[in-house]
Amino acid sequence: MKQFTIPFTYRSPLISGIKNRRRQQDKMKKDFTPTLLDFGPVQIYLARHFGFCYGVENAIEIAFRTVDENPGKRIFLLSEMIHNPQVNKDLAERGVQFLQDTYGKKLIPFEELSGDDVVLIPAFGTTLDIEQRLNNIGIATEKYNTTCPFVEKVWNRSQQIAQKKYSVIVHGKPTHEETRATFSHAASDTPTVVVNDMNDAVLLSRFITGEKPAAEFFTAFEGRFSQNFDIEKDLQRIGVVNQTTMLASDTQAIADFLKQVMIEKYSLNETNVGERFADTKDTLCYATNDNQSAVYGLLAQPADLAIVVGGYNSSNTSHLVELTEQKLPTYFINDADKIISAGEIHHFDLHSHSEKVTMNFLPNVSPVRILMTSGASCPDAVVEKVITKIAAFFGEKIENLPGFEL
Repeated sequence: MKQFTIPFTYRSPLISGIKNRRRQQDKMKKDFTPTLLDFGPVQIYLARHFGFCYGVENAIEIAFRTVDENPGKRIFLLSEMIHNPQVNKDLAERGVQFLQDTYGKKLIPFEELSGDDVVLIPAFGTTLDIEQRLNNIGIATEKYNTTCPFVEKVWNRSQQIAQKKYSVIVHGKPTHEETRATFSHAASDTPTVVVNDMNDAVLLSRFITGEKPAAEFFTAFEGRFSQNFDIEKDLQRIGVVNQTTMLASDTQAIADFLKQVMIEKYSLNETNVGERFADTKDTLCYATNDNQSAVYGLLAQPADLAIVVGGYNSSNTSHLVELTEQKLPTYFINDADKIISAGEIHHFDLHSHSEKVTMNFLPNVSPVRILMTSGASCPDAVVEKVITKIAAFFGEKIENLPGFEL
């Protein structure tokens, strides 16, 4: 796989050494057991796969190179490059300005831009409408486009099935940048609707079967269907694609469910189901799959708690949290500074969407066993800082870790 040039401050000698060793031992990526960092009184189990993925490193490399190659020019990011506070803060400190927030709210009016400005498209991609508006100003969006290749793969697959007269069902968070971008691209070619979860898929199935009156669709899926969507004919042939950071198992479950709905409605079987339902399994992102599979491997290890590191608005990170918190106490943090002491941690609660404080989060046992992973947009250096801080509470240093030469 291509090696990217990214700021060395995002790298970690410890984590790089561990990842390289695991790659050499498991070239086919079939072993999802965690790596044990045994400090004695505290044992940290690192997920087999975590941290920066191909698309994130590609976006970071392009962004920092763009800054270096355009001295004196105004440089803008359409929205956050990735959902990581450190990376976005570093870019802002280099003079990069943000045009929108993550929900598409304008921070700087497009009318203030000129053809001499540079606008970076984030890893999530953007809508065709925004791309056209920037091009009309004279901004060459294709020159500084950091859209993840695996997001573009979803767009291409949507276009392919659209050409075969399938409508597209997008599994994603309706307000997420990537979902908005994927919806835009799909809707330009074929009728498209967004489902957030299995509950939405079940609701949609009732319109497919005719169990619910067609008129109710437009209220139930308000703001999530393409223009001129015809509920009577546009759900007769469908295919499911996803926001690449969703739980792969959830996307597959939704696809399997809707496939069965089509089989039953049209009296199909596995041989001829393709007449009504498109096979789109190849749109699932490898990094999302690997990181989520690694968490399942992580959870097979008995432990006292889990720590997940990443941006609080990171979709892929939040899904890792959802997996770990089903089994044991989980602390979602975006930086080592959130660990105040051995007895206090500030962490994000997915359910209340707010940061909370937990006291005595490290149990009084020996050894303390901690599961740890991070999101695809989290620098390895941040994970190393978390490990270093926790080890220090027990009088340990990573330099003295047996079996890991730095």
